[in-house]
Amino acid sequence: MDFEQFTKECVVPDVIPTVPRQILQIKYDSGVEVEMGNELTPTQVKDVPTVTWEAEPNALYSLIFIDPDAPSRQKPRPGEFKHWLVINIPGNQVDKGDVAADYIGSGPPEGSGLHRYCFLLYKQNGRLNAEPTVSNTSIKGRMKWRASAWAQSHQMTLIAGNFYQAQYDEYVKVMMKKFLGCLYPFFVGLRAIGIL
Repeated sequence: MDFEQFTKECVVPDVIPTVPRQILQIKYDSGVEVEMGNELTPTQVKDVPTVTWEAEPNALYSLIFIDPDAPSRQKPRPGEFKHWLVINIPGNQVDKGDVAADYIGSGPPEGSGLHRYCFLLYKQNGRLNAEPTVSNTSIKGRMKWRASAWAQSHQMTLIAGNFYQAQYDEYVKVMMKKFLGCLYPFFVGLRAIGIL
């Protein structure tokens, strides 16, 4: 895979300051894989993927999945949208880590073009305190987040990354109704008049 895609698509410097040393291997049950900026659909990435990497024995890692382009790449808001966060991962056993934010698939708004969806892996400097999990129906703590600043505040080292791009498909409506619940019609109305 081509490490240059990190700079070509401006993941460096928009999201991380330097190119990571490894590329994360990410596979979805739908049969697709994340391949350094390839285009996938929200339908293909709706479920939690399998993520693997070359791990050090006895090391702990944090896995982050973010959208730096919300609500659009042309008009991003400050910060990133946190789609998934797993901390205290022993080796590369993601299922043994502490889920700080449940997985939410891609949900780019209609007409917002391609968004970059970035997976980042950091080596921890020790065990982190586990906090209550942010559910996949909650927006709490997900908006205006900065992965690199969060990692720096915990003295972590960037080890690996990968990313794909996605734009709106019909599954986004299903996801947003689940995520926003009774607020979904309000969200659609704000989008229609150009506020979101």
